[in-house]
Amino acid sequence: MGETTIPFKNLHSREYQGHKKKVHSVAWNCSGTKLASGSVDQTARIWHIEPHGHGKVKDVELKGHSDSVDQLCWDPKHAELIATASGDKTVRLWDARSGKCSQQVELSGENINITYKPDGTHIAVGNRDDELTILDVRKFKPIHKRKFNYEVNEIAWNMSGDMFFLTTGNGTVEVLSYPTLQPVDTLMAHTAGCYCIAIDPLGRYFAVGSADSLVSLWDIKNMLCLRTFTKLEWPVRTISFNNTGDYIASASEDLFIDIANVQTGRSVHQIPCRAAMNSVEWNPKCNLLAYAGDDKNKYQADEGVFRIFGFESA
Repeated sequence: MGETTIPFKNLHSREYQGHKKKVHSVAWNCSGTKLASGSVDQTARIWHIEPHGHGKVKDVELKGHSDSVDQLCWDPKHAELIATASGDKTVRLWDARSGKCSQQVELSGENINITYKPDGTHIAVGNRDDELTILDVRKFKPIHKRKFNYEVNEIAWNMSGDMFFLTTGNGTVEVLSYPTLQPVDTLMAHTAGCYCIAIDPLGRYFAVGSADSLVSLWDIKNMLCLRTFTKLEWPVRTISFNNTGDYIASASEDLFIDIANVQTGRSVHQIPCRAAMNSVEWNPKCNLLAYAGDDKNKYQADEGVFRIFGFESA
């Protein structure tokens, strides 16, 4: 591709309305055909998205939680199964076609982070009390529990599932072996708390977003920092690699989402936004980026919208 083409130029965002309060989390299924949104209004919604479609998007509502749906993640092997984590202490598994909850488990605290093991067998859940619970997906029961004596933020497995990462309030990334959860390494990543982590889909890198406003890129084999992305000026709340691993999106309280070239570290595009962002996620098959934040209307009430960037027309 010649350097003359400017990536992401002349692309548009579309807005999706349905939630009654702000959207905390957006996530794509493994086939890239459905997007889920989780909201403070205690529901999640499933939206069928066509990259070239124009019609009214139908959504399915997932009802049952009695508190905010803080995070959600799809089964990496099954395009219709999704797990949600809520402040109501439960984790629920849903069928995205019917909108029915098929499994649920009550844990010990308010759940704020959830992620699937890449082979789809386990789910890790983090709560406000810095406790990590690993669920066996088939039985939907906890198989490991570990309480940490430091602030645990976002969590992730590597692609092969034999390493587990915790971002911490101390500015470190704790690397554990899996399934033993024994410490392997502590990476001094940032001068302030680390909030979010993303794994490159090609398995070469991981990236960490921090309260110091930087995003750091790490070589996963040698655990070395390769470069930092410096465009944002506020704590980085959310980051995502695109499906080819060429670009990384990051967002914060800055009123734009930054898209940077992973290899050069240079910013290639900014998507303007009207509020602090809570969640950005690239589609696993194409360059559509879903994003959601603290948008308010002119009466200062939550708008309950999310947007998707990357369409050829508005």
